[in-house]
Amino acid sequence: MNIPITLEVKDVSKSFFNQGQVEQILQGVSFKVKKGEVLSLLGHSGCGKSTLLNIIGGFEKIDSGQVLFEGSPVLGPHRQCVMLFQNYGLLPWRNILKNVEIGLENLIKNKSLRKEQALHYLELVGLKDKAHHFPNQLSGGMQQRVAIARALAIKPDLILMDEPFAALDTFNRYYLQDELLRLQEQAKTTIILVTHDIDEAVYLSDRVLIMDNNSGNIQRELKITTPKSRDRSHGDFQYYRTLIFNEFHFNQPKRQVEYYI
Repeated sequence: MNIPITLEVKDVSKSFFNQGQVEQILQGVSFKVKKGEVLSLLGHSGCGKSTLLNIIGGFEKIDSGQVLFEGSPVLGPHRQCVMLFQNYGLLPWRNILKNVEIGLENLIKNKSLRKEQALHYLELVGLKDKAHHFPNQLSGGMQQRVAIARALAIKPDLILMDEPFAALDTFNRYYLQDELLRLQEQAKTTIILVTHDIDEAVYLSDRVLIMDNNSGNIQRELKITTPKSRDRSHGDFQYYRTLIFNEFHFNQPKRQVEYYI
């Protein structure tokens, strides 16, 4: 089956000025993402993966190259693409229902229909009974589930996730990873995930792009061919985990870096 390409990154380069000097962050990055694919950008802190995600979302301008979303150049943020962050981004003065409705306010003018759709997605993430609670009344894991419901409610074609589970404890992180896979399977949404957690990349991804810490480019592309959901204790899982770990180990920069195993 010929699966259409949702996103194409073509020879993208990006630099910043740092103390009067040009610092090259990305250099000639190219890859494609198929519709419905879960792709992880994996790398050491500071390798440029979050910058690349912001470029894909239209929040950062590039020096050269091109980003195409469904064949059209990405020139700025757009409704078909939403981003999830570590800090959830919920408005504390709005209850959970009203937080989910934010993205629908310009799309659905009928208040009852808007509420119905927001409640539907809260039900999908298991929080319909918390609709009238406020963010500070929920745990971190629940708040991230609200953020996922809000993202899915506008039916985006692409969700960008910048280490969305990094601040959560292990059990909440595992639970939300399973929830994400369940919801993604239902909605067939394309997801690009930034992480430096090797286990998370193997567990969630159809494909992992390992970013080089020195060149600002893709060091290796790895397809994860085992079916979902995956058993973290299975030999196949450990095979991919070891493969990626060795890729980091033998290319470790001299400065101190962060990664999780």
